[in-house]
Amino acid sequence: MAIFPKSRFWSRVDTAGSDHALFDDRAGLRARGVAVAATPLAHTCRYEVVTDDTWATVRAEVSVEGADWLRTVRLERAAGRWRVTTAEQGNLGAALAAAGLARPDLPGLEDPERLSDAVDVDLGAAVLFNTLPIRRLGLRDAPAGTRQEVTVAWVRVPSLEVLPVRQEYTVVGDGRVRFRSATFTAELELDAEGYVTRYPGLATAA
Repeated sequence: MAIFPKSRFWSRVDTAGSDHALFDDRAGLRARGVAVAATPLAHTCRYEVVTDDTWATVRAEVSVEGADWLRTVRLERAAGRWRVTTAEQGNLGAALAAAGLARPDLPGLEDPERLSDAVDVDLGAAVLFNTLPIRRLGLRDAPAGTRQEVTVAWVRVPSLEVLPVRQEYTVVGDGRVRFRSATFTAELELDAEGYVTRYPGLATAA
């Protein structure tokens, strides 16, 4: 297994949990991480992501595991087309029902062509993935007021359903970028390399 020269650690503020990513960003990004959360259903999420040297995603693999269930999804992009493969063991639906929560959607998506406009992957509750469009579009050092809209392949956790989602990033200045998706908005604080140090309502860097 490859070793990586850098790491980031975040503490969750919305639930008991954390996220630790190891990575190499000398030519694009190669990273793997482990995120754990106590709610809405206790789980461990393991992920790997690889980009090209422009920070466009080439591959992302995610597994989410809880008591008596495991789901995985793999997304691969080549020549502007996505391939999505999934696997499941156990019964996440039963685990959620036992916790009084709604049944989950199936992992992945039936028609990968719906992701045709997506260049980035965004993994729910893993703030490392916000850095992908920020670095790819050069937003960390862009002038205040710079705004970019992107379509991402959004991976929900814990279901691992994959959806095409529009997101907007607007440079505020002083290392801050306003993130918007549908009606949700958060002002992300970044370090000098474009990694999120504070995501209001979700996580802060330790």
